[in-house]
Amino acid sequence: MTGNDVEDLLRRLAPQVLGALVRRYGHFDPAEDAVQEALLAAARQWPAEGLPDNPRGWLIRVASRRLTDLLRAEQARQRREETVARQVRPEQWLAPAADRPAPDADDTLILLFLCCHPSLSPASQIALTLRAVGGLTTAEVARAFLVPEATMTRRISRAKQRIRDSGIPFRMPPPAERADRLAAVLHVLYLIFNEGYASTSGPRLQRTELSAEAIRLARIVHELLPDDAEVTGLLALMLLTDARRPARTGPDGALVPMAEQDRGLWRAELIAEGVALVCTVLPRGTPGPYQLQAAISAIHDEAPSAGATDWPQILALYELLLRISPGNPVVALNHAVAVAMVHGPTAGLELLDELATDGRVTGDHRLHAARAHLLEMAGDPAAAREAYLAAARLTASLPQQRYLHGRAARR
Repeated sequence: MTGNDVEDLLRRLAPQVLGALVRRYGHFDPAEDAVQEALLAAARQWPAEGLPDNPRGWLIRVASRRLTDLLRAEQARQRREETVARQVRPEQWLAPAADRPAPDADDTLILLFLCCHPSLSPASQIALTLRAVGGLTTAEVARAFLVPEATMTRRISRAKQRIRDSGIPFRMPPPAERADRLAAVLHVLYLIFNEGYASTSGPRLQRTELSAEAIRLARIVHELLPDDAEVTGLLALMLLTDARRPARTGPDGALVPMAEQDRGLWRAELIAEGVALVCTVLPRGTPGPYQLQAAISAIHDEAPSAGATDWPQILALYELLLRISPGNPVVALNHAVAVAMVHGPTAGLELLDELATDGRVTGDHRLHAARAHLLEMAGDPAAAREAYLAAARLTASLPQQRYLHGRAARR
């Protein structure tokens, strides 16, 4: 195997190995350290010596030995501080294994549930998921979110401490909690993908390493829960959105809006896969928000040109989405644009005027950028220019700022 092949395999196996160790030993921090050492050993040995017959088992054995060493060292430290009478026998290091799985079980989903526990803030859920399940180093997670490594270290450490203090068992949540916990997992993956596809700050329009990691994790969840319609919908949404990524920037890295993109650059294989997934789940019954968003993306992707987009169908889907996600200002914003494309810019602007009273989006550049676009359509270039400039002031993304200033200069 090449070094890249080994790296890809280790990336897939890392959360499974970590999950196996946490399940057995009940120690998140030292288990993660032990897994990292096992991964480093594999990265050194496998390209030269060949792949073991059971790569996952090899990693678990090596990581378990290392974890045992770490726990023994910790136990030795405790023995120096405590009396001999209070020694803890080695077998007591192991946490009781609730619902111990078969040897080849994949604990990735349980690990995702653990990292996305509702007691953690969304920022902590994202950071811990990328670190423990995605396999990114703390430095890589910090760079992705443009914060110092020390800050991210503290954030991840606090998240682990909160999980440890909560006494959350390492097992699948009970049925009564499972739907809410799965919703948290999907929301975290959705946030990771969005930050990668359209970065909210910094010099880059896209962070492909984040969007790619979100897709990889969504594929894992889909493999583990193939019958869950919203899991399928989220994976489809990511694929259909990411298919357009090669055309989103010009040669100079500038943003290219969808209506002006070269659709020949869109990735046909991702579109085909995403559409197939959407077609699989939509007939099952009442669709959820990820399925509806995926269906909207499929309509955009299948249109041969911007002018051929089926906006009436998109509007109908947004109206369904509004009914199942009432009060979501981003959905309302996109719905207003769809209304404008079907019924004219004046109708869309009226909806934006209503939305402007919602404090959650008054400071969001997307509201002002949408207004600017509809004002252009309505033939009011002066007002469009002011709206573009207002949008530029509100975004921390440098490519977005350049695009919006460029649009304003054309008015």
